[in-house]
Amino acid sequence: MTTSAPPASRDPSGWELAAETITVRIRWFGVLVGYLLVNLVERPEAHRPTINAILTLGALYALLDTVWSLRKKVFLERLPLAISLMEAVFVGLLCFFDQGLESPFRFYYFLSLLVCAIRYSPATTAATFVLHSLSFGALLISPRHPYPEVSSLFVMIVSMGWVAWACTALAGLLKGVGLQLGQLNSELRENQSHLEERISQRTSELQQSQALVVQQEKQAAFGLLAAGIAHEVGNPLAAISSLVQMLNRRPQDEYTREKLHLVDDQLRRIQRTLRELVDFSRPATTQQSLCDIREIIEAALNIAKYYKRTKGKRITTRYAVGIPSLRTVRDQLVQVFLNLILNAMDATDEGGEIEISTELTDGWIVCGIRDDGHGIPQDKLAKVFQPYFTTKETGTGLGLFVCRHLMELSLKGRIELAGTSPAGTAFRVYVTCDNVRNHPDVASPEQAVSEVS
Repeated sequence: MTTSAPPASRDPSGWELAAETITVRIRWFGVLVGYLLVNLVERPEAHRPTINAILTLGALYALLDTVWSLRKKVFLERLPLAISLMEAVFVGLLCFFDQGLESPFRFYYFLSLLVCAIRYSPATTAATFVLHSLSFGALLISPRHPYPEVSSLFVMIVSMGWVAWACTALAGLLKGVGLQLGQLNSELRENQSHLEERISQRTSELQQSQALVVQQEKQAAFGLLAAGIAHEVGNPLAAISSLVQMLNRRPQDEYTREKLHLVDDQLRRIQRTLRELVDFSRPATTQQSLCDIREIIEAALNIAKYYKRTKGKRITTRYAVGIPSLRTVRDQLVQVFLNLILNAMDATDEGGEIEISTELTDGWIVCGIRDDGHGIPQDKLAKVFQPYFTTKETGTGLGLFVCRHLMELSLKGRIELAGTSPAGTAFRVYVTCDNVRNHPDVASPEQAVSEVS
């Protein structure tokens, strides 16, 4: 028969798992061949009932080993020599009740040594060889076979020794090859993982670059459109303004003077709107300058007030007093705040409120934009800054991505999602420079200092 399986730990090459399968199959092979040999082949010296009983015990043991193997465990895994001893007794009894030293069951010793060499160390295999030699040698004094051939004993023991040595060498070679294959397979999986990671990283970089190009083309197209509209509207407005000034120089009654003054005010309002549109559409500069954070936010609000979703929303501002000037790229920071304000407007229903606040904490100017909209779903929080991700039906998914790109690469600051819930969402923008880092903290006021509706 065979030896038991190894300890439950598995090596990287999968050698032990394969050897366990071989062990179970050889054990069942030995039991079935034994039954056929005893019951179908005429054996005058065999004691069939006793041998069948011994084979049944072997079948029970094989069944237990099979059950343990299916459970990814090993039966009697910590007692390899005890198993070798049981197999030596098992094979010796089969030979004893069959034909002694000439019994075909003596070849079971070879199977046991083969599997022992596969499963265990050379020392365990050598000890198994000694146990099997003693078991087979005991047949020399068997009373059932009074005239045994000593030469048969010698040849069998020498053969078992050769089999033990050869199987140990073969098993060592196979284990070494299996270990090398396992290491190569592990390196291959590791390289595959690195390759997939690099492909994913390159794909993400390409996607981000594409998103930036799309956003830049979008802004360029909007700039051309805004400049064209401002030019086309500006010329007629200039003519109308000149006519109003000419009419104001003539004598007029009170009613006409009042209406002309009202027309002049509305013309100035249109011209101011066109000027803001042109300022926003001009090519953005990347040159840094000293700016007031409040003026930057107000510039973004002046542009956002023309957004159709502004109607019915209330915007409150809480500007901290005493925040020093910030050296930054003004146009880019205006773009960041404009994106955040427009997102807050989209997320807020009519009658909702958007709050903007500033403070100086630990050397950073912290600007908060909070709305009372419906919030962002929890399963989508990890994607809010990824390109082309949006929760709007008509959104492009580039706003927050561009904001983070500008903050981290150009403005040397950061933007973060401060919190979200069904009651609203809050973002924070962090910016700093040398004179801000050296300035004492400035807290945000408790009450709103201005309101835009």
